[in-house]
Amino acid sequence: MMQPWQHFVIGSIFGWIHRETGIRRFREAVDFIGRKNGKTTKVSGLSNYMLSEDGENGANIYILANSQKQSNILFKEAKAMVEKSPFLMKKLKPMAREILYPQKNCSMVALSAEKDKDGENLHFGCFDEVHDYEDYYLINVMKRSRAMRSQPLIMYITTAGTKIDGPLMDMVDAGKECLERYEENLDERTFYFLAMLDDISEADNPETWIKANPNFCLMDVVSMITDYKKDRKVSSEKADWVTKQFNLFSDISDMSFVDNHIILKNNKVIDIKELRGKKCVGGYDLSDSEDFTSAILEFPLETGEIFILNHSWIPRARYERDKNPQRLRKWEKEGELTIIDGDYVDFQYVLDWFKEMNQLYDIVLIRYDPAKAVRLNKELEQFGFETEVARQGFFTLGGPLQNFKEMLLDTKIIFNNSGMFRWFLSNVTLRKDRNDNWLPTKSSKSRKIDGFAAALNAHCTVIDMLIKPQLEGGVGVITMKDLFS
Repeated sequence: MMQPWQHFVIGSIFGWIHRETGIRRFREAVDFIGRKNGKTTKVSGLSNYMLSEDGENGANIYILANSQKQSNILFKEAKAMVEKSPFLMKKLKPMAREILYPQKNCSMVALSAEKDKDGENLHFGCFDEVHDYEDYYLINVMKRSRAMRSQPLIMYITTAGTKIDGPLMDMVDAGKECLERYEENLDERTFYFLAMLDDISEADNPETWIKANPNFCLMDVVSMITDYKKDRKVSSEKADWVTKQFNLFSDISDMSFVDNHIILKNNKVIDIKELRGKKCVGGYDLSDSEDFTSAILEFPLETGEIFILNHSWIPRARYERDKNPQRLRKWEKEGELTIIDGDYVDFQYVLDWFKEMNQLYDIVLIRYDPAKAVRLNKELEQFGFETEVARQGFFTLGGPLQNFKEMLLDTKIIFNNSGMFRWFLSNVTLRKDRNDNWLPTKSSKSRKIDGFAAALNAHCTVIDMLIKPQLEGGVGVITMKDLFS
C-alpha cells in the first residue's frame, strides 16, 4: 500500500497536466531518498505502468543503472511484479531480457553505461542510484533520444553518495535552488523531492531521521537505533549511515582529510569586488607534464575567515582523455579552468595570471613548492613579486594543514562555491611520512588536489596574518619611587 508521501510524489509527477494539451508538466523527476524507502518497488511499478498504461504507441521503456548487473537486478524485479499479477500477465509478455506490450508494440529493457547506446527512442527512463555516475554520458544519451516523444519522462531515484563532482551533486544543488526560489520558476519542468537531514549534527537524534526516511514509520526503529549506536564508533560504518540512511554526501575514512558534508557546509558567498586592493598571499602548484596546474590567492578577512580565489590550467591532450569532459567544460565556462592547446602547460600562463591579479589585489607574497618551480620563481621575482619556498614536509605544512581543517570545520573557508576547488578538497586524503606525521595526498591517480596544494602553500603565511594581538589598557611610566611610595 502506498504511503501518503508516495502519493504526493507520484501524484505530482503524473497529476500536473496542461489544461488544453493534456501533456504532463514534468519531463524529469529527481527522487532523492534514504535507503529502504521503496525505491526498487517504485522503479518496477512505474516502469510497468509507463509500458502498458500511458497510452503511448511503440513506447520504449529503459531501466537504467551505471552497471549492467544493477540494471538487470531492477529489470528482474519489474518482471517478477508482472508475473505475480494476473492483470498484468494478460497484457504483458515477460521474457528473459525484455518485457513486451504487444498491443501497442511497446518494450522494456535494462541498459547501463557500459555499452554504447545509439538509436534509442525513449518514452520513459528510470535511473537508479545516480550517485554512482561519474559523468553525464548515459544521461545525455537518454535525454537526446526523447525528441520524437510528446511527453517523455526521465526519473532519477537515488540515495546520496561519495562523489560531489558528479551529476547527482548538480541535481541536488539545482533542486535546492528551485525549491528555495520557488516563486521564480527556475525549472518548472523538473520535479524535485529531496529527503535528507538538514545537518550531520542531527544524526544522533532518531526523531530527525524521518527527514531522510519518509517510510520511517514502517521501519524497525528499535533495531535501527541499536545498529547505529554500534556502527557510529567505526568511521567507515558511520559514513555508510550518513550517506545511505541520512542521505548526506559523505566519504569518511580513517585517512580522510574532511568529510564531504563539511566541505558542502562551507558555502558562503561574498562579492569579490569587495576584495579589490586587499592584501593576499599567492600559491601555486605546477604539474609534472600534461596534467593540472593550479594557482590561488588566499585573502585573510577581518572576520577571521579566509577567501580563496583559484584558477587551474590543463593541456588539451589531458582534457581529451578525461572521463568527465562535461565537468571540465563547465569549469571552463565558469572561469575556473583554462584548457591550453598543446601537450603541456607552459609556466607563462601562471606568470601572466599573477600579473593580472596583481592589478586588482595586493599580493604581498607568493609561496611555492620548489620542485619544478625554479624558472617560474625567477620570473616572478624579476617582475617584482616577493616569493618564499614552502617546503613539502610536516615541519612546514603540518600546522597549516591542521589549521585549514579546523577552519573548514568552523565553516570559515570561503571559495564562492567554486566547483573545481570543492572537487580538489574532496580528493584530499592523508598519508603518514617516515616519521608518522600526516601529510596530504590525492585519493587516487585521477582525483587531483593541485588547487588545495597551492592553497596550503599560501596558508603557511596566511595563518600568521589571521593571528592578531589583542592589546588592552594604556602605556605609562612607573619609577622605583612610585613603587615604594
